Amino acid sequence: MTEEESRESEEVVEKETGLLLPIENLLSAGIHIGTRINTKDMDPFIYRVRPDGLFVLDVEKTDSRIRTAAKFLAFIDPSKIIVVSTRLYGITPVTKFCEVTFTHPVTGRFLPGLFSNPNHSSHLEADVVVVTDPKADKQAVKEASSVGIPVVALCDTDNDFSKIDLVIPANNKGRRSLATIYWLLARQILREKGEIPPDGDLSTPIEDFETKLVQVRSQVE
Repeated sequence: MTEEESRESEEVVEKETGLLLPIENLLSAGIHIGTRINTKDMDPFIYRVRPDGLFVLDVEKTDSRIRTAAKFLAFIDPSKIIVVSTRLYGITPVTKFCEVTFTHPVTGRFLPGLFSNPNHSSHLEADVVVVTDPKADKQAVKEASSVGIPVVALCDTDNDFSKIDLVIPANNKGRRSLATIYWLLARQILREKGEIPPDGDLSTPIEDFETKLVQVRSQVE
């Protein structure tokens, strides 16, 4: 843990009341580290601003929204939940999430018409769409909204809530952050469904949800 993370841990440890993971794990994964941009929509989720200008998200609010999203998603047919990531760092977390929860992944380039055009060769019908970043996944958000599909989104400090129905405030750009968020969401969904005990863990570790640097290199070479 860096000195900055250590200071943040000391500041928020007194707030820790039954978080889904120990505060040290959440901070070391960087789920709270935002950008130097803060939209008005994200104001309620900001904990503080660091000296270097980065906005810091409130981990308790992230924790609460993961629980809320899990309750919602647990009552939907998994085959009708589409999880989207255009971002490279989101591909492995989304793929693992979908393997564990039996939902449907759409990773890499999002093909226009996937939701909105019934004649599309790969047309998908969904009851809810989960996106990794509303900016990067804007085509998926636009199409889902146009046909009345609710959108759950991981939102960083630079995102706005246009066409978003349920926000999970989180660092949606970091490898470890995305792995942690999707692992926690998957675990909480299975807890809500009674497929694992209320205090049970996934058989798949967080590390398996994380995009490895070797995967990134292979994509850019």
